Amino acid sequence: MLLDIKNVSLSFADRTLFQNVNLRVEEGDRIGLVGANGEGKSSLLNLLNGTISPTSGEYSRRRDLQIGYLQQNSGLNSTRTIQEELRSVFEPLLKAQQQLVELSQEIERYQTQQSKDSIYQTILEDYNKTMSYFEANEGYQIDVKIRTVLNGMGFGAFSLDTVCNTLSGGEKTRLTLTKLLLQKPELLMLDEPTNHLDIETLRWLEEYLAQYQGSLIVVSHDRYFLDQVCNRIWGLFYGEITSYRGNYSKYQQLRKAQQEQRKKEYHQQCVQAEKLTDYIARNKVRATTAAMAKSREKALEKLQQKMQRPPSDPAAIRILFKYSEDPVKDILQIEQLPLFAGGTPDGEQLVPAFDFSLQRGEKIAIIGPNGVGKSTLLKTLAKEYPLPQGARIRWGIRTQVAYYSQDFSSLSEFKTVKQELWDHTPLSTETEVRSLLANYGFEGESVDKCVSMLSGGEKSRLKLAILALQKANVLLLDEPTNHLDLLSREALEEALLDYTGTLLIVSHDRYLLSRIPTRLVELSSSGLSWYDSYQEYLDKNLETPSAEQNRDTVSDSSQGAKEYYRTKQQRALDAANRKRLQKLEQQIPELEAELAGISERLVEVAADYTRYCELSQEYEEKQSLLEQSMQEWAELSETYATE
Repeated sequence: MLLDIKNVSLSFADRTLFQNVNLRVEEGDRIGLVGANGEGKSSLLNLLNGTISPTSGEYSRRRDLQIGYLQQNSGLNSTRTIQEELRSVFEPLLKAQQQLVELSQEIERYQTQQSKDSIYQTILEDYNKTMSYFEANEGYQIDVKIRTVLNGMGFGAFSLDTVCNTLSGGEKTRLTLTKLLLQKPELLMLDEPTNHLDIETLRWLEEYLAQYQGSLIVVSHDRYFLDQVCNRIWGLFYGEITSYRGNYSKYQQLRKAQQEQRKKEYHQQCVQAEKLTDYIARNKVRATTAAMAKSREKALEKLQQKMQRPPSDPAAIRILFKYSEDPVKDILQIEQLPLFAGGTPDGEQLVPAFDFSLQRGEKIAIIGPNGVGKSTLLKTLAKEYPLPQGARIRWGIRTQVAYYSQDFSSLSEFKTVKQELWDHTPLSTETEVRSLLANYGFEGESVDKCVSMLSGGEKSRLKLAILALQKANVLLLDEPTNHLDLLSREALEEALLDYTGTLLIVSHDRYLLSRIPTRLVELSSSGLSWYDSYQEYLDKNLETPSAEQNRDTVSDSSQGAKEYYRTKQQRALDAANRKRLQKLEQQIPELEAELAGISERLVEVAADYTRYCELSQEYEEKQSLLEQSMQEWAELSETYATE
């Protein structure tokens, strides 16, 4: 047992998030925590992490338990470089490495002396002990491990000398996760780890976590990710937490069956209560049957105490994108538009100049790795970035464009939800504003909540409400599903499917990408690549595993989720590792031969003390290199020797 909570309740002010909860985390658990926004998922993680205490109940965890916790939008705001920050994970090993250098120097000094005392023996023992610790913990692999995880997490092109606090918010969060993966705690707690990851990085992370030796609790709204990574799901709805075995697809099946069973039992109880009530009404006034009616009243009272209406799933938000008039057929023409970091020619060129045309009714998804310029393109089209010299952007007649940005800078933090929406529809009455907000999950007192107090999901829903008010026939959407819960994501997908206007959307949501776009365009440093479907993109760019590699727990409806695809970076790393393995297979026999030769020469020069010391030092260096090479060969051969 790693963690255990019994009869736990958690309340803030006058609101109870959950009560009488009993949960346990065991070794090997990979738990997905799901529920509507605002239900208390992040609060539960904080409680399990020990950051906050329960209002009531018992909380216990194994005394020496190592927990790694990634909070939403938490980032390394450090003045150290990427290399310094990540090498700090291995500080004990780096200290041991320095100790080995110092102890070697001490040993070398003693070798110049004719006699060796007990101190020398102590130094030798310390050296051997330190070397054993260093080798047992793969000290020679520190930089390899760092580079492998950096590549997988999308930092392959970054200089290791990059200062952490110069990174973007999303990059800082990714780097925090990178550091946690290198630390390898016994229990990883991840709150929305997929928000800032591109498709290839998502695939790499799924594969990494699938092989992770520790336990995992993850809050995520990525359905593919939950299917691939989790073997247990905690569902948090209306203050009740229920544990289900299996991945997300299995959870959906089990929860549906459970809900149906609870509804059936409640219906039977209602029928029984109705019969008892009818019997009591007919018989309590008769002297001959009054006693029997009295006993039925007690039975009815017990039944009513036991009866509990099963809670329904939270209502999905209702989104409807309308517009008043159609534009011309040729909506957009882009000519010779390059994309630069920061949106100005002063920044690094991300994508060379390209041409692009958009027809009325098309729904185009823009994909590509993080930092390639997807958001830059939308911001340029929305006129938030200046148009580079020589480029042309022409919108068609009657085109009305609305832009949904990835951040929340367009919202006024100090206004209430009602005020913020009212500003965008000033002619509406308060009743009309409240009715509109109700469609997006804001009811009762929540409409008077300050924007600054909203969760990421609530802010996203408010932005969608404002977007719908603009009645645009062209939508530019930058990661609109970020922060949205599962039900809200599904509602947005349905709204976009029903939308008859034109759509340009940046997204890493694989469900959305497989359902919405009529075409996909991939941005890269070499230009634009077009695909007729998301499946075509997968087929052309990623490797599909064999069927036996897929998990049995994943349902047929989520076939795409159980496929594993290596990233381009990983394939490049694999090639480098295979080459390294070949080199080691040549190097090891050579080193063994050199060591044999030095051993023979040591016998020959035994009378020459100076020469003997020199050869001894050379022998130790070669021996250390051989041990390092053999260790590296053993690790690489496990993966690549049989390929």
